[in-house]
Amino acid sequence: MEILLHEIAQMSKYRAYALHNFRSIPQLERLTPELIEAIEVVGSVLPFKTNNYVINELINWDNVPNDPIFTLTFPRKEMLLPHHYQKMKTALDKGLSKDELKLVANEIRWELNPHPASQEKNVPMFGETKLTGIQHKYRETLLFFPSQGQTCHAYCTFCFRWPQFVGIDELKFAMKETDQLVGYLKEHREVTDVLFTGGDPMIMKARIFRTYVEALLDDDLWNVQTIRIGTKSLGYWPYKFLTDDDADEMIELFRMVVKKGKNLAIMAHFSHPVELGTDAVKEAVRRIRSTGAQVRSQSPILRYINDSPQIWAEMWREQVNQNIIPYYMFAVRDTGAQHFYGLPLVEAQEIWRKAYQMVSGVCRTVRGPSMSATPGKIQVLGTAEVMGKKVMVLRFLQGRNPDWVGRPFFAAYDPDAIWLDQLKPAFGEKKFFYEDELEEIMNGKTPVQEQSLALFAEN
Repeated sequence: MEILLHEIAQMSKYRAYALHNFRSIPQLERLTPELIEAIEVVGSVLPFKTNNYVINELINWDNVPNDPIFTLTFPRKEMLLPHHYQKMKTALDKGLSKDELKLVANEIRWELNPHPASQEKNVPMFGETKLTGIQHKYRETLLFFPSQGQTCHAYCTFCFRWPQFVGIDELKFAMKETDQLVGYLKEHREVTDVLFTGGDPMIMKARIFRTYVEALLDDDLWNVQTIRIGTKSLGYWPYKFLTDDDADEMIELFRMVVKKGKNLAIMAHFSHPVELGTDAVKEAVRRIRSTGAQVRSQSPILRYINDSPQIWAEMWREQVNQNIIPYYMFAVRDTGAQHFYGLPLVEAQEIWRKAYQMVSGVCRTVRGPSMSATPGKIQVLGTAEVMGKKVMVLRFLQGRNPDWVGRPFFAAYDPDAIWLDQLKPAFGEKKFFYEDELEEIMNGKTPVQEQSLALFAEN
């Protein structure tokens, strides 16, 4: 239902809360001292930021700490392993200096697999320059990390890109210059999709974001057909598209992209139906879609948040009702708080299968559960019995080598495995079919970008 923007303007002045001011949140009076301690301890290691919309519109404070949005945005003790929690708590109790606390926090962070799926291997070269704000893992798709977009309206406690926000420069992907981006795209005509990511590119002002987008609309970049924007803003700050001082300018920028003949896809992150339920988010989605842009939705499957088929079915139905395309269910990446959120792959696939059965065909655009692992995006299709052996059936949805895509393969049945590296090949095989070639790629014998371009040329 359309709403008048002036009716929500009074609620839409953004205010952020982090470690330095979270104790001023009025609702914290409802929390136990133990929960408040956990926010400070865990928030000293993993990034913590929330805002007034999340606090006032999304969290049911009568259900804290079990409320899903509270868990999504507020640190909880269990999000660190016990020895890591105790190490950070001891440092805080000792009253160490800010610099000393950072050293302790960094020691813990380096043990949390800060760059899963070998992301640093995805950073390409342009001439003699390493493009630290770009990742090019898959042939057709390039990820761009604008330096002004390396934060979010609120941080998810499961975020696999948490290293972007903790102040360790060598863990960051970011780039200011568009000239190198454009030059790289002209050299790599196999790239059809540019994905703005971060952080959250929608944290940027429209006038800044425009400088990046306009560079991609040049007629010389005929190969770029789709511009994607990865964002959590619809879930955590829909006022970005409604009443922020540059909301209309951002909407007009979207409209300009579509009029230029590009496909504009908003890759929205929704992890629970409550994020889709406010008047503000519904109006923001309507405004975005009025520009001709499409909105797609993706999320990890998360213990304590959405680990039931009923929740996913409800979420997909509501997304379709708002003309949002259900796109991906991901497995929780092997980093940060995976031990807290992660589900065994067999369990995740069963939740996906049951949810898939509950919805009509228009919702069945979603794919999952999928692991964004080192070799590529790998979907768990299910379990089967082959030659008397119970196996897990998987396939590539994306791969470092495009020839892997769509190829099913088998892993020995393992009801406890939560990530690819815990799986073993079925039928006594020593390696999965892609492993030898993957080793060559990762060792630089066959650079990913050169291989992609060669395959593109052959086709």
